[in-house]
Amino acid sequence: MDKNIFINPIFNANPVTVLVLGICSALAVTVKLEPACVMALSVMAVTGFSGFIVSLIRNTIPNRIRIIVQLVVVAMFVILVDQILKAFAYDVSKQLSVFVGLIITNCIIMGRIEAFALGNKPIQSLIDGMANGLGYGLVLVVVAFFRELFGSGTLFGVQIVPESWYIKNGGFYENNGLFILPPMALILVGLIIWVQRSVQKKLIEK
Repeated sequence: MDKNIFINPIFNANPVTVLVLGICSALAVTVKLEPACVMALSVMAVTGFSGFIVSLIRNTIPNRIRIIVQLVVVAMFVILVDQILKAFAYDVSKQLSVFVGLIITNCIIMGRIEAFALGNKPIQSLIDGMANGLGYGLVLVVVAFFRELFGSGTLFGVQIVPESWYIKNGGFYENNGLFILPPMALILVGLIIWVQRSVQKKLIEK
């Protein structure tokens, strides 16, 4: 199996930094690292298994209703993920709020189904979907890492910046409120894109 199916969506064709898809959720779920990680895993699961199922039944789907069938498959996995989160990670589920349900509107998922799953074998489609979800998730995690660390002084809710460093305790440090505001997510995504394209010159548009 071509290793590029797994590698390209993470580096050379990352859905966020190269294709600039799925930006909206980067604003909404990256204030804290924990919900960002859960969202990343959720999108990986939905993208991977949706691609697998659609690829499995692709030869039986009438072309005129293929989008409807794809949406039904994606919705099924989104509902499943949502119920699992409510059952086993209720606090995180509350933090993510409606954004788990909105995975169904994530253009990365429908894009990979249309571009890959409809023309490739199920296992390849599963790997492609999960790799695209991973590429998306890595960006979310990096953005959430910096937003939570500099915005709240914590990681996964654990205090990282010592309390003695804070100005209120006679120190020199203060959390940067800008990091917990949505614009900072876009700024960080922009910086990630800039770094990647500085390293990978071939990604720069002529």
